[in-house]
Amino acid sequence: MSLVSTFRVGRLTCHTLEGGQQRLDGGAMFGVVPKPLWSRQIGADDRNRVPLALRCLLVEHDDGLVLIDTGIGNKESDKARDIYGIENTGLAGATQLDDALAELGFTATDVRFVINTHLHFDHAGGNTMIPEGSGLADGDEQLAFPNATYIVQKGELEFGGRSNERLSPSYLPKNFAPVTAAGRWRLLKGDAEILPGIRAVLTPGHVPHHQSVMISDGGETACFLGDVVPTTVHLRLPWIMGFDLEPLVTLESKRRLLTQAEADGWILVFEHDPERGLGTVVKDGKSFGFQALES
Repeated sequence: MSLVSTFRVGRLTCHTLEGGQQRLDGGAMFGVVPKPLWSRQIGADDRNRVPLALRCLLVEHDDGLVLIDTGIGNKESDKARDIYGIENTGLAGATQLDDALAELGFTATDVRFVINTHLHFDHAGGNTMIPEGSGLADGDEQLAFPNATYIVQKGELEFGGRSNERLSPSYLPKNFAPVTAAGRWRLLKGDAEILPGIRAVLTPGHVPHHQSVMISDGGETACFLGDVVPTTVHLRLPWIMGFDLEPLVTLESKRRLLTQAEADGWILVFEHDPERGLGTVVKDGKSFGFQALES
């Protein structure tokens, strides 16, 4: 089965890359929404966990390959892999993200820019890697994309580095500290053009400095949503994750982003939806619904 889905935004060729799967608690994924409602949309296992994709986006740009988010990577312990239901091992010891790149004829060394929506372990875990055979000891981490500049909001890097009991399970220094040590960050301050046709847009709420990524060319636009709308089920405006630190801020980020997406016909990339990675939105009463791309 292919790990890649290709589409175009103007003259830019884009590929969704299936980087594996994780499972997270359904109650946490849907916050105050009762289980009898969310379970009609997505089924839970016997540990009340729902399946979630680890979908990344690769853009073939004139300035080099751009990878948006990096999945979980290969540094998690067996215990963590069991708790979070992580299934992302690829062929010959690689990760599934490596396999998806290989399907397109690329390797990690070809990537020139890595953009993180934020630094949670399931979005930035693949920033760094453990070489095969070195174990999981702290300090063994290396840059997974050795020729890349890594890009994130300055506030997000600072926020993720201020560990506390609520943040520490999600912000793992092994995923971003080696990038700092290597001097490979490009830090943004708010909405910013990253490259011609690729722009970061602040969509706070999940965390204070979360960003989504816009790809625009030839009058067409795609948006990599990150965790502002993690699955198509979360297109319903009040359906917000319990993980979100500021759910009312998320609500307004969603309203603003989806209103513009519907009006302008954007392609949306859903990072965590287990089945539907690409689509557009349509108005559904006071909220929004999913519409598949036309063939």
